[in-house]
Amino acid sequence: MAPPPSSAAATDVSHMVALVSELRPDSSVVAEVRPSPNHSERKNSVSPDMIVLHYTGMRDNEAAIRQLCAPTAEVSAHYVVLQDGYILQLVAEARRAWHAGVSSWAGDTDINSCSIGIEIANPGHDHSYPDFPKRQIAAVTALCRSIMTRHHITPDRVLAHSDVAPTRKQDPGEKFPWKVLASSGIGLWVKSAPLQQNGPIFVLGETNPTIEDMQRLLAKYGYQVNPTGYLDGTTRDAVAAFQRHFRPERVDGVIDVSTIATMKALLAARDERLGTAAST
Repeated sequence: MAPPPSSAAATDVSHMVALVSELRPDSSVVAEVRPSPNHSERKNSVSPDMIVLHYTGMRDNEAAIRQLCAPTAEVSAHYVVLQDGYILQLVAEARRAWHAGVSSWAGDTDINSCSIGIEIANPGHDHSYPDFPKRQIAAVTALCRSIMTRHHITPDRVLAHSDVAPTRKQDPGEKFPWKVLASSGIGLWVKSAPLQQNGPIFVLGETNPTIEDMQRLLAKYGYQVNPTGYLDGTTRDAVAAFQRHFRPERVDGVIDVSTIATMKALLAARDERLGTAAST
């Protein structure tokens, strides 16, 4: 017969049993519940109005899930979507998962409180960064659609981790098929303006009225940049994040004709989409 568990071990077991009993799937597409203790109340009792997509950035899926569930890691997400489309839920949607870190969007600096975080299993840029399988993207699409329906989230509020934390993050990255999701109403997408060999470009350290114009456009969409006319590191990182999401053909943080035109087209598409939604 095995010896009785220690009081500390018994406490851990009872805590996990309590977590399992409390957490129920919020979506019918969830295949497994694996509770993480890393969550808290949404501040000011706000309801989620944003989805933030990440990649796990680790070679081993199980290691990534263990980290998201480890109390000492102080990190979590609401969902994890594996390469074969298997979906795990770690945190209830009503709770504040700890996935975004230091981040901001459209003036809001507590992204964890207003968002639902989805980790997509992919080893990321540090580990060969493979393509996202079609079955995985189909599962992400189904999950996002169910979340958007439950919480009335608009397409422009489906964002990348790199969008809300451009100075720190680059996930889910330029290989993520945003266009495919947008075809199902998840996120916004516009055809990027063609790359040009000629035309003005603006790089880190330069000052120009065109840089200020681009900064105003970025801020209007939601990126945290100040319209100074000076291309500082924060602006460069925001430009790179925008390119990674909406102009993935070249991600360099350089303000060029293609980037400006794509940004203007995106804002026009958002205004049209939101205007249409408001009138229906």
